[in-house]
Amino acid sequence: MEDEDFGLDGEKQQQEDNRIREYLSDLNNRTNDQEEMMLEIMQVLNQTVTPVPDVGNFYTFVYNAKTPGEEYDQHPLIACVELFGWGFRGLNFHWRRYRNYTWNELAGQLYIVQRNELDDLLAIPYAKFLRVPS
Repeated sequence: MEDEDFGLDGEKQQQEDNRIREYLSDLNNRTNDQEEMMLEIMQVLNQTVTPVPDVGNFYTFVYNAKTPGEEYDQHPLIACVELFGWGFRGLNFHWRRYRNYTWNELAGQLYIVQRNELDDLLAIPYAKFLRVPS
């Protein structure tokens, strides 16, 4: 009879596969600049990118809103909840609310975030809140 691991080895594997914890655990001590933080995060996640998100998955990316007067997060961390022809809707973890993101305002690829990396990314203060000039 085969040994049952009851998910314990899978749990250990998830912790070992946490790219953020492995490479960026000291990021908060090295810089307090959100741009530098985002660049390092993108470098660590650059092997898992996509131009279009899948509903139910997690992503971080660079976003440049263009609507005059709009306040936005230039470095969102989201759970994708809906896809549309014009873009997608996601739960922004930095703001704790839903936001719409249009394709034309994405500054590149979306970086795929694994579920076990969310808490580590949330511990890094890389959100960059801006307002589009009116």
